[in-house]
Amino acid sequence: MTSAAAIWDKLENLPRPTLGELFSAVRDGGEGTDEPGRAERVAMLWGRIELGEGAEDGGILFDWSKTHLDRGVIAAFEELAEAMDFAGMRAKLFGGAVVNPTEGRAADHATLRGTGDEAKVEEAMALIDRMGMLVGAIHQGALGEVEHLIHIGIGGSALGPALGVDALSRDLSYCDVHVVSNIDGVALEEAFAKCDPAKTLIAVASKTFTTIETMTNAESALKWLRDNGVSDPGGRVIALTANPEGAVEWGVDETRILPFQESVGGRYSIWSSIGFPIAMAVGMDDFRAMLAGAKAVDEHFRDTDGAANLVLRAAFADLYYTRVRGCQTRAVFAYDERLGLFPDYLQQLEMESNGKRVTADMQPVDGPTAPITWGGVGTDAQHAVFQLLHQGTHLIPVDFIASVAPGDDLDPAHHRILLMNCFAQGAALMAGKAGEDPARNYPGDRPSATILCDDLDAAALGALIAFHEHRTFANAVLMGINPFDQFGVELGKAMAKAIEKGGEEFDASTEALVKAAGLA
Repeated sequence: MTSAAAIWDKLENLPRPTLGELFSAVRDGGEGTDEPGRAERVAMLWGRIELGEGAEDGGILFDWSKTHLDRGVIAAFEELAEAMDFAGMRAKLFGGAVVNPTEGRAADHATLRGTGDEAKVEEAMALIDRMGMLVGAIHQGALGEVEHLIHIGIGGSALGPALGVDALSRDLSYCDVHVVSNIDGVALEEAFAKCDPAKTLIAVASKTFTTIETMTNAESALKWLRDNGVSDPGGRVIALTANPEGAVEWGVDETRILPFQESVGGRYSIWSSIGFPIAMAVGMDDFRAMLAGAKAVDEHFRDTDGAANLVLRAAFADLYYTRVRGCQTRAVFAYDERLGLFPDYLQQLEMESNGKRVTADMQPVDGPTAPITWGGVGTDAQHAVFQLLHQGTHLIPVDFIASVAPGDDLDPAHHRILLMNCFAQGAALMAGKAGEDPARNYPGDRPSATILCDDLDAAALGALIAFHEHRTFANAVLMGINPFDQFGVELGKAMAKAIEKGGEEFDASTEALVKAAGLA
């Protein structure tokens, strides 16, 4: 079998036709002259995942035809997948084996959607049913009149709930949900100002139930309830955690603790009880539809081999641009206001997972790993950052995400103009436009991919998130790194505790800042 290093060398030395040449099938001979023409190229690099149950037979189209993936590049990446035992690692992921070697854990987030080891799926479904019963009881008045939920978490315990609530609750909301993550008291006070304490529940989301930002905010939320006449503040708390004993010790009644498995990482936990605020906002039916959409992607990813696997194909493009073309960033633009938080969500998912400098067997990585993920919402972003994309000196792969069905009831012209702008930007990045005036010259040959949902419902949101989870995993396997630990976030936290404790020396600059802020 050819070594991974040799395959990377092969990728470096493959011909690099422009996108225009690839669409026109114009080559000067040699390797790759069998490239398809325009229509055939689109067909070769398009794919669709049907979402089935929970999505009214909707689906999502994935178009990677405006990338520099050609038959030679794809064939080399398929060799790389074999050399890195992609199929074996995927089997371990879905089989519940250890895929997080530094922490000795499986990564069982797919079981929360009903995919994977049967015993673990059964356990996960029981925990989701338990959450469903509590959500139903609250909606039916078991805890009194509840109009507001303040959800307190950080990282994956906040980004997922915030995304889900923002994307799905604009048309209908059973409960007004406010997600608070920042230890900055301004964030918590803003939530307090929008809520009636007599009609507010507090959800505390922490895998360990020790996260300092989350627990500090939770204590302040209890004080707010107490100061505003709530006789039993602790009775208004729902705990979402993998450490139920810690929640009991903190004072939460067992009946209001919603556990999830230790083998579910924080940034992969939206499917667990961490998704409680989503279910509170839109109901368990929509939450289960979100799980069903994710499961459809799980099954495609698990059961499809080679470049026909749409997730793996996306990883091929990611690594081609990061490692072969030297692209340091990847941009994501959602042409849908409901996905305004999606780039933020992907930042943590991709950069915390794959922002590594050693391989899974503790060797230095032999090239760049995760690009810097960033993005925004179209058409706002067109008037802010697209100048750099079209005419700047950086080559930046772009993902566009849109929905065929609108999310509003206004004149259809709104959505028509939105979609035309989305598709036009991809076309313009690829084609460019030559001009005698250098300031009006567009080089083109800039890659993009488009993800087009039939509708942005709960199932489609679940599918989008699961697609990017598996995309992150596929990238990690092809680079030989572990995407499931995140030790890089710990050093700064430890130093913050040392500053609070005092008595430890830091560099002169840090010590001066501590003194200037009155912390010394």
